[in-house]
Amino acid sequence: MKDLELFFKSIDPVLAALIATTFTWLVTAAGASLVFFFKTMHRGVLDGMLGFTGGVMVAASFWSLLMPSIEMSEKYFPNMAWMPAAVGFLTGALFLFFLDKWMPHLHINFSENESEGVKTQLHRTTLLVLAITLHNIPEGLAVGVLFGAAAHGMEGATIAGAVALAIGIGIQNFPEGFAVAMPLRRAGASRFKSFWYGQLSAIVEPIAGVIGAVAVVYMEPLLPFALAFAAGAMIFVVVEEVIPETQRDKYTDVAVLGFIGGFVVMMILDVALG
Repeated sequence: MKDLELFFKSIDPVLAALIATTFTWLVTAAGASLVFFFKTMHRGVLDGMLGFTGGVMVAASFWSLLMPSIEMSEKYFPNMAWMPAAVGFLTGALFLFFLDKWMPHLHINFSENESEGVKTQLHRTTLLVLAITLHNIPEGLAVGVLFGAAAHGMEGATIAGAVALAIGIGIQNFPEGFAVAMPLRRAGASRFKSFWYGQLSAIVEPIAGVIGAVAVVYMEPLLPFALAFAAGAMIFVVVEEVIPETQRDKYTDVAVLGFIGGFVVMMILDVALG
């Protein structure tokens, strides 16, 4: 871990964000590749994986994003350290709210007539991929923003913490890639097509990561707002998308345990490594 931290310290923060988010994308692809070996997946396993994803995202939102945002704010707003976190969090959630209303998409465990966003004739496969793409935007932003913050040496943000966040996002992306690809395979898509769309859902992460890093590197006072923005977007995704997807069958307890497991794993990563 120390060598990894030294490596990221030695390179440009935008490049560091690109490398880290490319890693999270490749882990998604690794998860999606399981369709070459399996055609079906037990619903309980899927719900447990989705719960794990939600737990990681909630823990990352607090430990890796909101807490550093508040600590940084004490420098710029000593009498209102809560303000950037509150404003950024609300803005991030509203940003995803409007994207959710505008972008056509379909959640994993939902039927085709339950698609959201503007009405469209897009195929179910495309709608599923768009749903996970929407999900991955705040994840990429979070990693990029944290690398940018750490490069500035801001209070509460470290390269080790940014690496820990990238590892945590990567861990939850593995089951996520599988969770996207497997329903496509079960619906009759070829193994390669299922894999292709499964990994494609995370390609937005390197793009969002670079945007987040560039934004904060060149606009330092925005750092506390940007961290909280990513947190708000992630929490919106968990509450609006991830949790409802796990509550539509008889494996709700499995999903809850998965959520708790994901939260603990991300908390340990951030506290121990960050």
